Amino acid sequence: MKRVLIITYYWPPSGGSGVQRWLKMSKYLPENGWQPVIYTAEGAEYPVEDPSLEKDVCPEAEVIRRPIVEPYNFYKKFLGIKKEQKVKAGFIDETGKQKGWKERLSVWIRGNFFIPDARCWWVKPSVRYLKSYLKEHPVDAIISTGPPHSMHLIAMKLKAALGLPWIADFRDPWTEIDFYGDLHLTRWANRKHHRLEHRVLTKADKVVAIGWDMAEGLKRLGADNPTVIPNGYDWDAQTQPTTMPLSKDFTLTHIGIIGANRNEHQLWQALHELASESETFRKALKIKLIGQVDQSVVRSIADSNLQEIVEIIPYMPHDQVLQLQQSSQMLLLFINNTPNAKGILTGKLFEYLASGRPILCIGPENGDAARIINETHTGQTVDFDDREKMKETIKKYYQQYVETGLPSNKSQEIEKYSRKALAGDFASLLNHYERK
Repeated sequence: MKRVLIITYYWPPSGGSGVQRWLKMSKYLPENGWQPVIYTAEGAEYPVEDPSLEKDVCPEAEVIRRPIVEPYNFYKKFLGIKKEQKVKAGFIDETGKQKGWKERLSVWIRGNFFIPDARCWWVKPSVRYLKSYLKEHPVDAIISTGPPHSMHLIAMKLKAALGLPWIADFRDPWTEIDFYGDLHLTRWANRKHHRLEHRVLTKADKVVAIGWDMAEGLKRLGADNPTVIPNGYDWDAQTQPTTMPLSKDFTLTHIGIIGANRNEHQLWQALHELASESETFRKALKIKLIGQVDQSVVRSIADSNLQEIVEIIPYMPHDQVLQLQQSSQMLLLFINNTPNAKGILTGKLFEYLASGRPILCIGPENGDAARIINETHTGQTVDFDDREKMKETIKKYYQQYVETGLPSNKSQEIEKYSRKALAGDFASLLNHYERK
């Protein structure tokens, strides 16, 4: 069996969305002739942990953990945060307190001194260790996955030193990510981010993106004809909760982080108006938000007088999430209301597809998420500001829920988004670029 080194920061016990792609992809590589060799961090600062994901690590995988030094202990001490408290992903604010000078200074330091990210200190020791390791235990190719994009820098240096073929996998953009402008970069730091990004995009033998719009963006930045291999769902995991009974309430469930730029003000207002127009609708409506929720979202829900029918659960193990998806009447998908909204393609969309429940997506009607929802006939996308269409869409689904019930829709079109099929696509790339 050929061997591929996969450089990834996120690995169990990490929970959340960052770990899913390569935990699941590596699971199906052995049946395509490739043994995954996972290089990951020991002692990492994960926003959430989910030990239940350990069961998805394939038996053929060789997992190498190496100590990582991250600046979060200094960050916590500087801000007076308890050592055991988790650092939230992105710019999630769960407190509602106005950020003080220490928080603002910390963001500035992170953007201008930790380039490309807070894991940059891990690059040199990782390269040193892996150069030695690979001499004794050779591999046929390397895959790096980011963010954090420091993983790409490790792979780039290994390619330069050892001549190994390298695939750079982008789960999110680098300089075009939605919060890039919030880092308050100096001109020098901005140039360095772009310079490193361009090196990665031009030195990699192949660049992979999770969506079509992102691939176009990476091409503009220097990548040569990027390949799109989206995220997907794991059929084995999805078959477990198929007998879950549907909720008797008209449940709308969102799974995952809801930051300030995913605060769908128009949706909350649309639901408020529908609840005001019909007491029957209000009594049936239940909203579940599973994951970290920004305080601005909590305020918007309260302003819309929906707080009594909204349940916020900060985190739930992945297998329980799958069951909740199966039992919900509808699933909510919020696209970040940012300039790159068309290209945002979250991992949860594909698990939503496999659940068979109808999806209401709030985002660009010409975006990548809308493209997949339309192609698979699994729901409807409504633009951010179209409150009236939101009301019409929810009314339509609610009426069907009352009259006949909302059926499950597991069409054949979703099968190409199974992790097993997507691992085959990656194996084909590896077969093309492997060391001869």
